[in-house]
Amino acid sequence: MKINFLNILISLTTITLVASSCQKGDLLSNPNVAAESATVPASLILNHITANLMREEEPIISSVYRYNQNIVSNYSYYFGGNSYNWSNTNHTYDMIRYCSKLEEQAQKQYGNTTNVYFALSKFFRAYAFIWLTQRVGDIPMTQAGNPGNLTPVYDSQHDVYKNCLALLDTANTLLGNLTNTTTASTKVDAGGDIFGLTYLQWRKVINTYKLRVLISLSQRADDNADLNIKSQFANIIANPTNYPIMTSNSDNMSYRYTTVTLYPPNRSGYAPYNNCENISQTFFNVTAAYNDPRVFALAIPAPAQLAAGKQVSDFTAYVGEDNGKSQGLMSNFSTDGKYSSLSYNRYMSSASGANAEPYILLGYPELCFNIAEAAYRGWIPGIIAADWYYKGINASMNVYGLSQGQTVTIGNVDGTKPNMGTATIDINGFLANPNVAYDVTKGLTQILTQKYVAFFMNSGYESYYNWRRTGVPAFSQGGAGIGTPSNQIPLRWQYPQDEINFNNTNYTSSIGTQYGGKDDVTAKMWLIK
Repeated sequence: MKINFLNILISLTTITLVASSCQKGDLLSNPNVAAESATVPASLILNHITANLMREEEPIISSVYRYNQNIVSNYSYYFGGNSYNWSNTNHTYDMIRYCSKLEEQAQKQYGNTTNVYFALSKFFRAYAFIWLTQRVGDIPMTQAGNPGNLTPVYDSQHDVYKNCLALLDTANTLLGNLTNTTTASTKVDAGGDIFGLTYLQWRKVINTYKLRVLISLSQRADDNADLNIKSQFANIIANPTNYPIMTSNSDNMSYRYTTVTLYPPNRSGYAPYNNCENISQTFFNVTAAYNDPRVFALAIPAPAQLAAGKQVSDFTAYVGEDNGKSQGLMSNFSTDGKYSSLSYNRYMSSASGANAEPYILLGYPELCFNIAEAAYRGWIPGIIAADWYYKGINASMNVYGLSQGQTVTIGNVDGTKPNMGTATIDINGFLANPNVAYDVTKGLTQILTQKYVAFFMNSGYESYYNWRRTGVPAFSQGGAGIGTPSNQIPLRWQYPQDEINFNNTNYTSSIGTQYGGKDDVTAKMWLIK
């Protein structure tokens, strides 16, 4: 069966006409549905792809940030559970199908295969395939998206990454050929690109994303010579003209909330229930414990600590809940006030997210830490890991609008007392903390820890993926709250149910090759072996 994706798009734009256009008994033709040969604006298709990407990222106050151990739900009705009881993952084949339609329409409308939409399609294809493969392992790629083949064979995870790295190179090259002094600062598509990036900024996103992918392959860097992981990373750093990367937070791939695109906690009606979640103990173990001033901007003190006489500026007043604890043992609504919650002033006070940072999908702070890690590992001789480590911390502070000597006002859990006191931001003192001041003997742990902190409530599952790859920082597991038979955090998801139902022969063969015939969430995929 051939699926008419153009019909889906056109239907969305003409739905208001359906009631007046349909006639009783006319079941053979629908004037509101376009023919397969119709022209659909490339901008409209791009908008669908970018909007769908945001849905897959699950931004703000969602289960991903419990899995990343940023927050903990103490009341399931409003914030769900904390259990890592993963089963079948979603997939990104919708994005891949629309990439095919984007290329088809871009060629029809621009008469070539070298236009900007072709370039962005290559990026989104790579993004979609990597999104899925890092969840499950081997996936269909070379035969995926072909409506004439409903049972595509599986590509090895090695080949998926190899092909995706090539797609990213192609995207960068195509965009590079289109970027000049005139277009560099021109937005690619004011209507279709929800991120509002220029030609040059999209090149920076593509190459910055490629560095993320390469560093995620660190465990495969020495036994897969054909991937050239280290040399590809070094080549990007050494050739900024051919491979521009982000240079500041202004280049971040960010989604900005507005009065139209409302901020999720307020849009979902969760704002009054801020006390139904707490900050994770894992997060405070590497922030409040190190006198990290970001704590003052992102969280509130535990009410019980204030009642006991502590000030809002006392880091010991910030207490996190354990993700490994059974939710039944947590205090519903935090009635005893033992634990900290998100800052209401920052995250809950505005339906448009006016006081919160934009949601970052891919950002400059992460780039800095990825370069620092690569330098520490010896991939880029001549680059000093400590320099990029400190750049990453300062860039993260900048995301939250923090500067040395600044005064931050701290409120209570539900906004009824927006000014409970103030705290002074001391970035210099934080950087001098023995746990934070760069020490080459523990440099890798410090780099990975600060990257985790910079990922707070952004960048999708990157905190989890980095923990899975490195074990840093130490996530809480072993307790009943983890929710798996062993109370250990899973290492993967099971394959999408659609694959099991409709591509079972290839699915079964792949499971046998990778995991001994069992779609096991505790099994290690090639990426992390």
